Amino acid sequence: MKKTLISASVASVLTLASFGALADGPNFYGRLDLSVTNSDKSSTLQSGTNGAEVGESGTYLENNFSHVGVKGSESLTSNIDVIYQMEFQVENTSGSGDVFKARNTFLGLKSTAGTVLVGRNDTVFKQAEGGVDIFGNTNADIDRLIGGQTRSSDGIWYYSPKIADLVTLNATYLMEDNQTDKAGNRIDENQYALSATIGDKKLKAQNYYVAAAYNTVGGIDAYRGVAQVKLGDFKIGGLFQNTESQTDSAQEGNSYFVNVAYNLNGVNLKAEYGKDEAGFGKYYKNITDVEGTDVNVQSITVGADYKVSKSTMVYGHYAMYEGDHKTAAGKVNLEDDNVFTVGVRYNF
Repeated sequence: MKKTLISASVASVLTLASFGALADGPNFYGRLDLSVTNSDKSSTLQSGTNGAEVGESGTYLENNFSHVGVKGSESLTSNIDVIYQMEFQVENTSGSGDVFKARNTFLGLKSTAGTVLVGRNDTVFKQAEGGVDIFGNTNADIDRLIGGQTRSSDGIWYYSPKIADLVTLNATYLMEDNQTDKAGNRIDENQYALSATIGDKKLKAQNYYVAAAYNTVGGIDAYRGVAQVKLGDFKIGGLFQNTESQTDSAQEGNSYFVNVAYNLNGVNLKAEYGKDEAGFGKYYKNITDVEGTDVNVQSITVGADYKVSKSTMVYGHYAMYEGDHKTAAGKVNLEDDNVFTVGVRYNF
């Protein structure tokens, strides 16, 4: 009996040890990101901000995509790993009735031939932004001016290995029969995104990052180019995008951003200028009920962030949005929005 118990115990330990050697995870992680924001028109606030009404001024507590998740991997063979991630946005800090919302959740395989994911994820068109969105995940995210920043479900993603340790080719394909519009009608057109990236988006392995991407997801056809370079304590970046509606060819235009960040003794100083002539961004869609032509929207954002510790960062920024467009009544000025934000981000 004792020998049996000892044998079983040894087998259990060996099994656990073997699994530990093959598996990385599951690893639990998360983020709490809260900010206090004062806005003249509330046109760029995070969706779900309690009490916020577009057109009204106010000071609000914003939840900037706080989330929890679990991820990991396990070796199936000597050169194939199964990888997984389940991530959920946490809304109980914003007053929303839905505590959890879906974020990037997928199951995949990784090998020397590349990585394939199935599930919900940011399209490779969105991912092509790299680190150029220096105010990302706040009310000054680049999606306030441009479209295509889409997280899609029921899709397949492919990421090639780095070719010559430099170039990566990527693709997103959404399963056609799974896709419906807001009215629940099936979308018959193929929806996909493609991208090619060069360098390192974190600007560590290489001090530059360049990307080109094309998109047919979310009712728009769009292409973009992205570039960012690190020069000493400076990071300089830019993004250009052309966007056209799939249902109205007259709704089309260019958008671009240029920005710079400077590390001053640990304080990351940032400034960005954006211009949009397409009208697919959140500011334009929120600030007017009338779709016009000759859209001309501009934004200027300045801010700073500072890491108090490895897990905690404090930040603040000021963003100004203004513009005009043409309607049947002629040229119409859009209402300006001035947005002040201070916040704390904690990663665990």
